[in-house]
Amino acid sequence: MKVESLDHVVLTVASIGRAIAFYERVLGFEAREFKPGRFSLHFGRQKINLHEVGTVVDPNVRHATPGSADLCFLTRTPIEEVMQHLRTHGVQVIQGPVTATGARMKLLSVYFYDPDENLVEVSNEVDH
Repeated sequence: MKVESLDHVVLTVASIGRAIAFYERVLGFEAREFKPGRFSLHFGRQKINLHEVGTVVDPNVRHATPGSADLCFLTRTPIEEVMQHLRTHGVQVIQGPVTATGARMKLLSVYFYDPDENLVEVSNEVDH
């Protein structure tokens, strides 16, 4: 077997409404209801399904905990513009810009928290 790509991840949040508002406003994701009462955030060709803590959506989920994720998103928007955008939306950058190691190449990244204190990294790929 050879895995080729990632289709989606599930993010546990305290409030689906608050998570949707943040990710739409700050990162430009599109929220969609894919089943009654189940929501996902779409960007590019990927999605993040949202799971509200305390709501059983799958009995196989054992440790759904808000604030335990560490996510990295790629953008072509220059990091200085990303930082200005975050400031405009009242989002505090906790680190960056700094170099990081990406899946394909080096990254120039900034880090901040979402409303559940999940660590969010937004990065530019850099070829040097």
